[in-house]
Amino acid sequence: MAGTRPIPKPLWKAAALSGMASYLDAGLIVSISVNLAIYRDSYDMGVWMAGAISAIVTGCIAVGSLVGGRLADLFGRRRVYNWDIFCFALGAIVITLAPDDITLLIGVLVAGLAAGADLPTSLAVVSDAAPSWARGRLIAFTQVMWMLGIAVAIFLGFVLSTTGMTGARLITGQLAVAALVTWALRSRLKLSDEQDTGAETAAAPPGSSLKNIWTRAALLPMTATFVFYVTWGLGANTFGQFGTYLLVTVSDASQSLATGINLAFIPIGVLLTFAFVRVADTPWRDRLFHVAAVVQILAFVIASLTAGALVGMLVFFVLYQLSNPFAGEANYKVWSQLTLPADTRGTTQGFTYALSRGVFAVAAFFTPALADYSPAVLLWTITACMTAAAFAGVFIIRVLVPRATGAAQDRADLRVPST
Repeated sequence: MAGTRPIPKPLWKAAALSGMASYLDAGLIVSISVNLAIYRDSYDMGVWMAGAISAIVTGCIAVGSLVGGRLADLFGRRRVYNWDIFCFALGAIVITLAPDDITLLIGVLVAGLAAGADLPTSLAVVSDAAPSWARGRLIAFTQVMWMLGIAVAIFLGFVLSTTGMTGARLITGQLAVAALVTWALRSRLKLSDEQDTGAETAAAPPGSSLKNIWTRAALLPMTATFVFYVTWGLGANTFGQFGTYLLVTVSDASQSLATGINLAFIPIGVLLTFAFVRVADTPWRDRLFHVAAVVQILAFVIASLTAGALVGMLVFFVLYQLSNPFAGEANYKVWSQLTLPADTRGTTQGFTYALSRGVFAVAAFFTPALADYSPAVLLWTITACMTAAAFAGVFIIRVLVPRATGAAQDRADLRVPST
């Protein structure tokens, strides 16, 4: 079976180095969240500056995804792939050493834009180099790195919670070090397609790949994957940013209990994401999606019926964490690489990333107010979003994936000019 065929070590290395985009993306968002109260006190930061920094992280990642994906298709994915990680390191260094809130804001701007640019670019680099029978596992592995980015930031935040700015600098400093090491390793990375051709190929002619976006071959999968990601992500992002907040304010849990619940499920999420990697190139990937999507909807229905009561939320967290790795962002990443045309992968996935993150940022602004007005309305709205995501996923599985599979070649699609 194709899904059990061994993958060469160089490709796993490429997947790990590309997965650092997800690690740094998650690590940046969580680190800023963990450190925000410390920044506020240390820099005598006003509430509007604190809110601006939180919003700018998500907004810059969205803009970076849109611009970075396009630049990668125009000027060469490997070129952008190497330099956006270096720019992230510079931004993380500025955040770590910032003496005041203005300098901190500058660092967040640079790191956020670079992190966003690296997301679609790194996935496209792996997808271009991977043979079709290994692409699912290699792309899915980047989601493991995303989970690790969250885990490391939360763990360091817990361990260093009493050390003030010293701890805050260590949490963001590890992101700077990780980015610099990744940049050095990426610069020396040699993929099989480059070994065959002897050099990095030229960039695409200006406008060529942009024109190719407005075709049915690109628009249909781009629209379908966007609908899935934005509807699923509204629920996932709400509980990612406000899970602890909702447990405390709506469910009347203590801060320690709310934090403990989130920490307890991180190892489960990592293990189940590894399990998804194992099946990502087999028919079980899409079979499990149907089951997991139903369980995921059931989780939100239970939370909605109990209006956020603690018992209902505990059941929700169990069901959600068990189903999320098999019906979530990992599916979006794999489906995008399988169904989007090779020559526009950077631009098209950058667009879906950017637009989705923009929607998440707007939704996050209203979430606390909606939760205060009516937890039931908030939860039922998310339930409706998850249901829409399930239908979008089924459409992708039944219509788009079979088309892509029929057209797939045994090596990475084509040697597109922008790789």
